[in-house]
Amino acid sequence: MIVTSNTTIASCPAQVEIIVRPVGPPEIISIDTFDWTEDNNGFTVNINNPEMYEYSIDNILFQESNTFTGLPTGIYTVYVRDRQQCSTVDARVALLYYPKYFTPNGDGYNETWRIEYSWFEIGMMTYIYDRYGKLITSLAPNSPGWDGTLNGHRLPATDYWFVVNRQDGRIYRGHFSLLR
Repeated sequence: MIVTSNTTIASCPAQVEIIVRPVGPPEIISIDTFDWTEDNNGFTVNINNPEMYEYSIDNILFQESNTFTGLPTGIYTVYVRDRQQCSTVDARVALLYYPKYFTPNGDGYNETWRIEYSWFEIGMMTYIYDRYGKLITSLAPNSPGWDGTLNGHRLPATDYWFVVNRQDGRIYRGHFSLLR
């Protein structure tokens, strides 16, 4: 579009070219998480033309950046809207971490060990090993967790190791304590 002024300065006509770019509704392509800490996690929302949209995790306060940082583990809903506030989309994202210990002693608290919010990540698998590298059990994402037993026998209070294979190919290793 070209706009021409009716007034001239020193008999010079002025023209300005204005380019109009329509903004469609946002479409989230993917969300990259960076988690596995207790309270310094985050994620980046991948979207075409990210500079044309704004982002929020509470649907109240929006920001220009498509990256959120300094978050504790948990389930978040991210909202993306165009800057004219005509359309909004949302998606859920999980930031994961693991418990450092569990206490399967029958008191009803910390009876099993599992990756919190693992149910959110369908393809994730967790493998638990003893200190000699023997596989004790494997946990699917929707598993209720490990109860500290092997073949119905209580295992000793000590440290156990785990490997987590995330659905996006990332692998995490760590250890935790079984306390009785």
